[in-house]
Amino acid sequence: MYSPISDRNPYPGQGARVPASLLLDLMRAQRYGVEYQPIVDVSSSEIIAYEALARFFAADGQPLAPKPIFDALHASLLSLYHVEYDIKQLQLDHAPASAQLFLNLDPDTFGVTASEAEDPLLELMCRRQNLVVEIIENSSVSDAALSQQLAQAFSARGIRLALDDIGAPNSMISLDVMLAVDWFKFDRSWLARARDSRSRAALVHLIGFAHECGCRVILEGIERPEDLEIAKALGVDGAQGYLYRQHFKQVAQHRRSVALA
Repeated sequence: MYSPISDRNPYPGQGARVPASLLLDLMRAQRYGVEYQPIVDVSSSEIIAYEALARFFAADGQPLAPKPIFDALHASLLSLYHVEYDIKQLQLDHAPASAQLFLNLDPDTFGVTASEAEDPLLELMCRRQNLVVEIIENSSVSDAALSQQLAQAFSARGIRLALDDIGAPNSMISLDVMLAVDWFKFDRSWLARARDSRSRAALVHLIGFAHECGCRVILEGIERPEDLEIAKALGVDGAQGYLYRQHFKQVAQHRRSVALA
């Protein structure tokens, strides 16, 4: 849903709490964007897919860090769903036509319509060929339950799944969800942990488990050549990160704000 790289440069003056006025203006003007980041085969260095990441912009064109925006939207799940739908439409409309596309989906967004007969977001995403839906694991039992529902809904449509941010701080892993996915995406924090013998052993065993289950593995946060060497040594299949920034693709849109009465 967001990239840690962009979160290093939040909009000047933006504090921990995103003002409601900023969120309202953002939604009304639809100042949304997409950054397509390549996922690169570690062995061949070929691009095997793109992940579409959400981007937001202030009225003066300055980028807004995505994570605080999404955190604030969780206070109103219908607003979260609305924004996610618009962004997913943008991500699908401008995606490279023939490339495999990774789209991430927060279980809380899916939960808004999970018990209803119709799910516009599900229908929208299922129109895309070569789609992989990334499930974002959060930090509660209810999130894990929603993740399982999400996995079942997309699997029933023949959509492949990835488990995103495995091992990220304050996250949890549902074994049922892990067994349902086709791709394992390991959080960037593993690059530092890989230098610790116990953490590296855990990572090696998780990668081995994924491969034994017929799944493929991606390591995120690859920024330097030495990070790529770690990825190769670990035996992962794909790499993603700022090292491949020359292949990033950006799209932005906005419409004129409507003044409040």
